[in-house]
Amino acid sequence: EIKSRIRGFRRPLLNLSAHSFATVINQAFGRPLYPLFDPYINDINYMLSSYIIPYVGLTGYVGATPKLKNPLSRKLVAGLLAVESGQDAVFRSLLYERAMVRVIPYGITVAEFTDRISALRNKLGRGGIKDEGLVVATNNIKNRGKMTGNVLVGDMNSLAYGRTPKEILRIVYGSGKEQVPGGFYPHGANGTIARKYLKRKKD
Repeated sequence: EIKSRIRGFRRPLLNLSAHSFATVINQAFGRPLYPLFDPYINDINYMLSSYIIPYVGLTGYVGATPKLKNPLSRKLVAGLLAVESGQDAVFRSLLYERAMVRVIPYGITVAEFTDRISALRNKLGRGGIKDEGLVVATNNIKNRGKMTGNVLVGDMNSLAYGRTPKEILRIVYGSGKEQVPGGFYPHGANGTIARKYLKRKKD
């Protein structure tokens, strides 16, 4: 569907290796976990790894929608946003049920893993707080001390956060810089905007 709507868009090389996910987790905790985090070793690890990706795309679609002028493009992004939101909701719900479960062999709860991953995405994106884990502090201004559960992420108006293309690239590259590829996209993304930033680096 994407290829039929957007011509000349080649799929970029993706790195979904265990090492790639382990690198993100180590970055989130600010130290190497031992043994290295393996997303494919059990259900909990797989769900945590799945938590890393869908929400980033969701915020990107929210940020991009107002800038699209072509009705076909808006329809495509709306469809992608709907599916991505559903995926994220499923993963967050399953993880929330296990929020206080300690991930073997680290002794760290599922909730802390999600908090660390969300904090890392906020840090890399450099666009403020647009990401929250499964449990938030009771003194968080949004919650006003009423609740700590956070199955669905939303702002003060219960609307999804949006991210710019720059913020998305900074996160998925893992570099915090839109012109420095890496992470899940070792050679960078292939979209027009992404290639523009990569070209600037070469210039």
